[in-house]
Amino acid sequence: MLHKDDPRSVGGYRLLDRLGAGGMGVVYRARARSGREVAVKVVHAQYAEDAVFRARFRQEIDAVRKVSGAFTAPVVDADAEAVRPWMATQFVPAPSLADRIRAGGPLRGAELRRLALGLVEALRDIHRAGVVHRDLKPANVLMAEDGPLVIDFGISRAAENQTLTETGLLIGTPPFMSPEQLADSRSVGPASDVFSLGALLAFAATGRGPFDADSPFVAAYRVMNEAPALDAVPPPLRDLLGRCLAKEADERPDLEELGREFAEALPEPDPDDSMTVTLRRPDPGATRPVTLTPARRRRRLRPLLVATAAAVALAAGVTSWLVLGEPDTTATGATHGPDKPAASTAARWAALPKGFRPWESSVYAKAAHGPGPLSLGDGGPTCRLSGAELYCGGSGMQVVRVDTVTGRVLWRADLAPKGATWDTYDGDIVGVHADVVVVRETLGGGGLSSVAPTYRLSALDATSGRKLWSRPLPDDSRLQEQAVAGGSVLMSSEDGRSVVARSPRDGSARWTLPLPLPAGFTCLFYDVDHRPFGVCDSFGDRPTDSVYLSVDPSDGSARRFSGPLLSPAFAGVLDGRLLFLESEESGELLSGDTPITRIVSLDPLTGTQRTTKLARPLQGQGTLVDGTLYVATTGEVAALSPETGKELWHTGTTLEQPGTPAVDRWGRTVYTVSPTGRVAALDAAKGKLLWESFPRAPQSTSGSLGEAYPVEGALVVLTGDGKLFGIDPGHPERKPASG
Repeated sequence: MLHKDDPRSVGGYRLLDRLGAGGMGVVYRARARSGREVAVKVVHAQYAEDAVFRARFRQEIDAVRKVSGAFTAPVVDADAEAVRPWMATQFVPAPSLADRIRAGGPLRGAELRRLALGLVEALRDIHRAGVVHRDLKPANVLMAEDGPLVIDFGISRAAENQTLTETGLLIGTPPFMSPEQLADSRSVGPASDVFSLGALLAFAATGRGPFDADSPFVAAYRVMNEAPALDAVPPPLRDLLGRCLAKEADERPDLEELGREFAEALPEPDPDDSMTVTLRRPDPGATRPVTLTPARRRRRLRPLLVATAAAVALAAGVTSWLVLGEPDTTATGATHGPDKPAASTAARWAALPKGFRPWESSVYAKAAHGPGPLSLGDGGPTCRLSGAELYCGGSGMQVVRVDTVTGRVLWRADLAPKGATWDTYDGDIVGVHADVVVVRETLGGGGLSSVAPTYRLSALDATSGRKLWSRPLPDDSRLQEQAVAGGSVLMSSEDGRSVVARSPRDGSARWTLPLPLPAGFTCLFYDVDHRPFGVCDSFGDRPTDSVYLSVDPSDGSARRFSGPLLSPAFAGVLDGRLLFLESEESGELLSGDTPITRIVSLDPLTGTQRTTKLARPLQGQGTLVDGTLYVATTGEVAALSPETGKELWHTGTTLEQPGTPAVDRWGRTVYTVSPTGRVAALDAAKGKLLWESFPRAPQSTSGSLGEAYPVEGALVVLTGDGKLFGIDPGHPERKPASG
């Protein structure tokens, strides 16, 4: 569909429709006066006056005209000197390889053979013409009925031409670029296209590239430093693609050799052959130990790359991913129909909430009621799902309520003092009870201020966002964090030496529990079967014993006992017992870099403990649901038995630093989300990867992780920078409703 600002004709060709837009220009479907349909590429207006871009476009026209094989689309007409330079090529009514994989999953049999041999022939014609394509990726291969067609020579280079890349500015698509493109674009030759061909065919055979990542910087680092992920590729083809993906150009096979070996590795299939291709990545367990971090702590991203990776990104000029080349979302990690659930799983998806359509919103969107936001994404948002209602708050923002059916922000809390800014106010959600949202506010102390911040606890009406009550919090307290447990709000007394239980609705005191503890001890309280349970410890200096408090929610009377606990990383409640995660490598507080090696089960009535050793160390985000512990880490999701420590399954994903896994209320599907909003959906019982989506937002600068919130038959996704998406899990490819 044409946009209102699009021209209606170019060079005598009447424009009919937009086919796509890239870094250099827009591609239209057009019709000549004779009725012949063509694809017309028009350079963006802002680049038409740039001598370098105009020269690159002339180079593309020359490159395509040099190539005239059966597997490339020929030039029909062009004008490189027009006000907005344009080029018309043969229009091929066929999907790209990216679209084909999205719609039907990985290729196999005759279709994969035809693609491999067709691309070898196409590259042979391209190279014989003295041209290197340099951007062979799924979006640049059309799946025509008579074989693949290679398109888009926008960054190709004649073998004798070195003039346009000597500045060191690189253009391309990192997951499909060769190491020499990233290191020194002037050294790129035909072997670079062989590397890209290997990555592309691995994507075609499995639904994911061998160097996939959410970030182009991470993808570039993997291309330069890591072995390709090829375990999901069928064995005869795997070894051949591994040779194509050799880091050194002179170690890769030439095209003549590839043509012979592809014909042997991909023989004409028997019509009754029912070969299947697994969608899982290699088992990363041996090289990527993963950890469960304490759920109560705000999670922040750890640095993804060491200094050498940053150097690679700078030397390669990977900023061109954003500037000169359209970020091909398929190329950055599309998987099994990235958004197409397996056909056999149709019955798993429950009915959507009434009136639900896929939507896109943000925690910083304009609210129907209440003030505007303090910032547009500088903080670290987190959300809490209560029933079908989503409440979000966090660093540098006021609390909001989001309608999970439409994505509308229904209200924004008017709690921040006048003149507050994103760096002088935080609104962190403590908990939601019935129709009350409890918020811990941080006031002042941000920016260059030398004044210490102050704190208060406030309660909001969940329906309207109206403030119900508010009380100050002491600077020094034996209660480490406020909590909602046993139907009450637990907060510090004014002197910080006791816990006061208050009514969520009106803030009135129900009971007070003194905390006579050793020096340096503070307490965390959890809700265990509607009873408050406290774990008190000296979190910086490990004591011999911890103090436990089992509290009667009616009057605050408490049973006190002691026992050893290496780390108070709370995982959840199983059969009335509290589960904590421990590391035998450190007696300090569990952190995101500390591997979990065992689970401690604690009886809140007797204090007795049982220890279960895990089958292997884990380091990531986890949740306990219906007696199963689900753990997500970069490249993997695992399910474990908390009673035996044994793994029930583990499955590879393409997600970078995913947040805590979430399970739908029927216990059928596990979801996990990267900070960019890439979602992986897995079968909770067997671990089968059902689908993965494309990223929905840029890499977050706030350091927050992405999270998934199943709502009846729908799924709500939070990205690290505060964007929100409502998704139909049965059809995740459906785009958000406009408006």
